[in-house]
Amino acid sequence: MTDGTKEGSAGNGRTAKGQDRESRIERGVMIRAGFYIFGTHLFAGFVWLLFYLGEHAHK
Repeated sequence: MTDGTKEGSAGNGRTAKGQDRESRIERGVMIRAGFYIFGTHLFAGFVWLLFYLGEHAHK
């Protein structure tokens, strides 16, 4: 039983570290996705602005 307890506690320690690492990875992915979404919308807005200005340009 002592061996099982030691393995179980070591497993719990690894699990907590694993969950911490997973949460950091997940947070990084969410931040990266936010930047990508924001950047895509910023680029799309710039392209839209170019079309708008080109449409209303004095010819």
